[in-house]
Amino acid sequence: MQGESWIGRMLIGGLLVFFAFFIIPIFFFQGYLLRVLGSSVRGDPEPPAWEDWGGLFVDGLKATVVAFVYALVPTIVFLGIGGVLVGIGGAAGDSGGGIIAGFGILTALLFIPVLLLVYYLVPAALANMAVEGSIGAAFDFEMISNVVLSVDYLVAVLMPIVVGVLLNIVSFLLGITIVGYLLVPFITFYGQVAIFRMFGLAFAKQSNKGPQTAASAATGY
Repeated sequence: MQGESWIGRMLIGGLLVFFAFFIIPIFFFQGYLLRVLGSSVRGDPEPPAWEDWGGLFVDGLKATVVAFVYALVPTIVFLGIGGVLVGIGGAAGDSGGGIIAGFGILTALLFIPVLLLVYYLVPAALANMAVEGSIGAAFDFEMISNVVLSVDYLVAVLMPIVVGVLLNIVSFLLGITIVGYLLVPFITFYGQVAIFRMFGLAFAKQSNKGPQTAASAATGY
């Protein structure tokens, strides 16, 4: 809500969330959140403006691809291995087959904590991509590991969970009335911007890519 144009910014963001069922607005929204990450790392005091809509759409596609790739590999590995083991166990029968099938089910269940790990890694990957402007930066695992192993980043990931719970409570209360229900998309937009701001600030502190580092590099100190 910083800046004179915050009302227009909230209005556009809320409308995109409201019409997200058309799918296309989601990419503009994701692209904007990516820019929130970048502006937060750079130390900008205000959220970015809604401009360069073509670039927003492309950024949204990139963010979606990165999140998909991060989730795809563990999905194939854990669910694939689990399915194969369950199939082998079913075909083998008897107690030995039951043990094999049990390992398969256990492997599939391990997919849940892996998804939590993906949720933990993706914001850092997106922040690095937003700063570097390259989709390859999202897979710079050396840089990302330095960030995600920090306490600041851990707090930045946990805080959105708290914010999400509070926003769900507010949205539920607003949803009781028609007028209140219409405000839910704007509350959602506000919450997502705040959450990605947290991610960006944590990334800037731990990655040495914040405004102070950039200023030092520019002056030679």
